[in-house]
Amino acid sequence: MLQAGFLVSLVQLAGMFLGLIVGLSTDTLGLKRSITLGLGLLAGASLLGGFAETSTFLLLCRALEGLGFLLVVLSAPALLRQLVSIDRLHRAMALWSCFMGLGVGTALLIAPWVITWLGWQGWWWTLAGWTLLMLLAVRWRVPADRHRDVTHSGGSDEGWRPRLGLTLGSPGPWLVALCFAMYSSQWLAVIGFLPTIYQQAGIGEGAAGSLTALVAATNIIGNLGSGQLMQRGMAPTSLLRLGFVFAALGTFLAFGEVTAEAPGLRIAAVLMFSAVSGVIPGALFTLAVRLAPSEHTVSTTIGWMQQWSAFGQFAGPPLVAWLASQVGGWQWTWTLTGTASLVGILLAFRLSRLLSLPPLAAAGAVVR
Repeated sequence: MLQAGFLVSLVQLAGMFLGLIVGLSTDTLGLKRSITLGLGLLAGASLLGGFAETSTFLLLCRALEGLGFLLVVLSAPALLRQLVSIDRLHRAMALWSCFMGLGVGTALLIAPWVITWLGWQGWWWTLAGWTLLMLLAVRWRVPADRHRDVTHSGGSDEGWRPRLGLTLGSPGPWLVALCFAMYSSQWLAVIGFLPTIYQQAGIGEGAAGSLTALVAATNIIGNLGSGQLMQRGMAPTSLLRLGFVFAALGTFLAFGEVTAEAPGLRIAAVLMFSAVSGVIPGALFTLAVRLAPSEHTVSTTIGWMQQWSAFGQFAGPPLVAWLASQVGGWQWTWTLTGTASLVGILLAFRLSRLLSLPPLAAAGAVVR
């Protein structure tokens, strides 16, 4: 069980250690170029993974996938900020935040059937092929970014050292990063182990995968809804509090002993957890772009946020698996996810206070 937890989370290894560094480098490398390089690494690692003969090699491929994943998810929001008009930015960021729910949901829905037909190796090769097609689509259809040669730029905050100092010295990047870690740790832990939980409850493999895909896909409802709500004037921090409250309630009803004899209610609770907590990523991507200390630190801020998100995704599944192993079931795992939600709510209140400060005061604030 613990190895399975790491197989789910190891794709976040690169993000956990390199998020900030990769975020700093994307401006120098170029945003579109970083996306295509990341997709190339994803395709290559998935292709190699299909040839794995040991679990160690498979885990190494997952780590390499993580580097490609990181290059894509750090560069895309900054590129969107350049290509999308300011009045459409809320919706664009909400649409971008769907990538996790859409990807995980699609994979969980299709994977059992592809594995039955082609074996698990065929599934890895299928992912490699789809990623390669996406790489070609990005090269042909996505406009180039305003590439800046930072080594010859005269701007005071465009070198990597000023950008790093400015990002880590500002409270906004820290708060959105920690908030994302609280969300990602519980979301991936819940979604990653749902097929196992369903199978232990006597649900067949195909049905378990389909149900989990449905749960992951409902996350998109919250992702898109966050954009609409922010467009209509709802504060991103209010969305954060709403999302974390329902995340805590959803996992309590899904895994607590109070619903042990009500499987229908448990499934509904997990659907609620995924759907309503889906407002959190959209709100956080918007806040990251908004609270970046300057235009030249958007990728760096998102890199820092992704680094903490990756830490949450890396630590969440093994920690939940460890607790389930210790107590002999999933009935107490809600205590971990509930704690993460409580911390997220407190961070959302700190973000509200930061946003209420005048710009100069907010820039000079410190996280205590």
